Amino acid sequence: YVTEVVKKAHEVGNNLGIPEAAWRDTCQFLEEELKEETGKDIRIPVNQVGAEVLLVPPSADLFANTDTMLGYAKLFHASGISWTTSTYASEAGNFGLFLNYEHLQKVNRRLVDAARELKVKRLVMGECGHAWRAAQAFMDTLNGPLDFLEKPRPEHICEFAAWLIRRGALKLDPAANDGQVVTYHDPCNLARAGGLLEEPRVVLRAAVRDFREMPEDTIRERTFCCGAGGGMMAEELMEVRMKGAKPRVEAFRASGATCLATPCAICKAQLPVAFQHYGVDAPIVGVTDLLGKAIVL
Repeated sequence: YVTEVVKKAHEVGNNLGIPEAAWRDTCQFLEEELKEETGKDIRIPVNQVGAEVLLVPPSADLFANTDTMLGYAKLFHASGISWTTSTYASEAGNFGLFLNYEHLQKVNRRLVDAARELKVKRLVMGECGHAWRAAQAFMDTLNGPLDFLEKPRPEHICEFAAWLIRRGALKLDPAANDGQVVTYHDPCNLARAGGLLEEPRVVLRAAVRDFREMPEDTIRERTFCCGAGGGMMAEELMEVRMKGAKPRVEAFRASGATCLATPCAICKAQLPVAFQHYGVDAPIVGVTDLLGKAIVL
């Protein structure tokens, strides 16, 4: 499974083997959805040279977690900051992290090369756990220095959004997310391995009116794995995946929440299956999903 995913990343630039024409077509389709929803022309740019930000999302955001992709677009539109995606480096996730340093470096190199070619000032990673770990822990030493960027390190989308919120650059209406009691799941690679703890919470507290934490001994650096990290997102491992997910499911129940937010594509693929397995009826969404709904355009 891991070697096949890495092979596609080398050949096409993303883990799913999405070709450039399909990437462009899907971005255009999502722009039409945004127009229908908001009445505004909100773009999802592709290969735009000179944009301030290169956003590298997990490819799942283009077909499975599309509300996350729509949230990215609303965020950049509302802030007035130019951005682009890259068809050469259309994938944040780096499964080389689960294989060896050679492939970790080679997959990561595409992101650095795309940022140089598009002449961007900032490199922002989308909602993917191991993408963030690979980028913030290894990018500078494997393929750096990133001194050609205005901000010479990769940023996470939650960092970027929290920065905008703290500056007062976004107008938000958290009432747009009323009807859900929201809690947060710290992905392993963001929390324990990446130190990204407070920024997602800054975003959620600004985007929803009823946010509550899971039990204290199950969050931040002491978070529980979703059960599918480390390259274990495979059907033949379903039994161990469900056993691994049980502590997180129990922590969610203990929170009293009705909605779980998490900024990781693997967690967003695993936890709905685990919730169904354990009889929990609650949506799993991205942090940027909820922020996008709260943004006043």
